[in-house]
Amino acid sequence: MAEAARKPDAMARGARMLRTALGPAIAGFLEDPTIVEVLLNPDGRLWVDRLSEGLSDTGATLSPADGERIVRLVAHHVGAEVHAARPRVSAELPETGERFEGLLPPVVTAPCFAIRKPAVAVFTLADYVASGIMTESQAALLREGVAARANILVAGGTSTGKTTLTNALLAEVAGSSDRVVIIEDTRELQCTAPNLVALRTKDGVASLSDLVRSSLRLRPDRIPIGEVRGAEALDLLKAWGTGHPGGIGTIHAGSALGALRRMEQLIQEAVVTVPRALIAETIDLIAVLSGRGASRHLAELARVDGLGSDGDYRITPAALPTGTDTDTGESS
Repeated sequence: MAEAARKPDAMARGARMLRTALGPAIAGFLEDPTIVEVLLNPDGRLWVDRLSEGLSDTGATLSPADGERIVRLVAHHVGAEVHAARPRVSAELPETGERFEGLLPPVVTAPCFAIRKPAVAVFTLADYVASGIMTESQAALLREGVAARANILVAGGTSTGKTTLTNALLAEVAGSSDRVVIIEDTRELQCTAPNLVALRTKDGVASLSDLVRSSLRLRPDRIPIGEVRGAEALDLLKAWGTGHPGGIGTIHAGSALGALRRMEQLIQEAVVTVPRALIAETIDLIAVLSGRGASRHLAELARVDGLGSDGDYRITPAALPTGTDTDTGESS
């Protein structure tokens, strides 16, 4: 029992040592609440991604030896191997939860890595309106969609804020009595629902598809997923479409139609024939984010209205019914 009690202390001590070993520049960037990601390029330059401004060169540099030392230290702390035959480290930093992706030669000319911080604060839909990322009408539509248990895909490119918007939608779920079972690769989604189960994949142990199937046995009301990226798309669609509506998930795509096409591609990793009718019946709303930093905005909010006579998706811009008050969501 004493050994079990000492284990958390040892983990915390190791996390502090790792933070110190990263060096003062990187440690300072990770402490800065405005910074969401720290990146080392092979040329040794350190860049940061700020939520409000996007990418910028910090002017700080690391030598190749220091870059390699950091990649190896992270690998050591998470029990991973890294060498010429396995030059990639994908990990979650202990205690603090940053997502780390590091590469060594020969796949790069010199060490490089990205450290992505977990969300420290959840932005509400009202915050999105206040910052000009979306309109009051769009926020009301999303709020209404969550309340009506619509299945919502949040689409966009890299660093467009898909996870942040998903957390804002989960904040709307938190006020309900729904049992929420979250599935993700890394701890990024935040939900304060009182009846919550959070599942996370582990390489060689449990895949996203495995966890989607497990979630169905946990009596879920909603099954949000961090990112739809593989064959689990088919299992997820079946779950959302047969008794567990109200799902929320992110996907890499630049438009509503692109998000549905991407779903088709992912499903084809599991089956040859794409069940287009199932996709059209299951996905209700698609929110598409574009831009980074100050230029980030909700570029498209669309409804999926089944299939047209040509067999392709019917996608229409989402709009509130005429006479709806966007502040209250009630008809005036």
